[in-house]
Amino acid sequence: MALSPPPSHGVILFAHGSRDPLWRLPIEAVRERMAATQPQVLACCAYLELCQPDLTQAVQHLCDQGVRSITVVPMFLGTGKHAREDLPHLVDALRVAHPTIDLTVQAAIGEDPRMTALMADIAGAHPPSL
Repeated sequence: MALSPPPSHGVILFAHGSRDPLWRLPIEAVRERMAATQPQVLACCAYLELCQPDLTQAVQHLCDQGVRSITVVPMFLGTGKHAREDLPHLVDALRVAHPTIDLTVQAAIGEDPRMTALMADIAGAHPPSL
């Protein structure tokens, strides 16, 4: 049986970070779902502050796995200061440090119309009876 080539594309789920370890669970659940449903894409989490790994560590991890292109997905509801100012500076430095990697950044996940529709559906649903 032939071995599959390593994934050539990676995704970094980039979130703010928190001192509360439970805060990370939803972000990590997205990564786990991606691993189960999209095994051809190597996904990992990264955080701006307060927890690890940071974006630099996550990019290095994916590069070490043989990834040649990386998409950073800001896991923010909107494009605030972190997504508008902090993230571009971090990505610019990473492009200098890894010039052979195709590094792209998506819009904040909360601004995707599919996410807006899903949040509206969830918010408008009747809560389960307790």
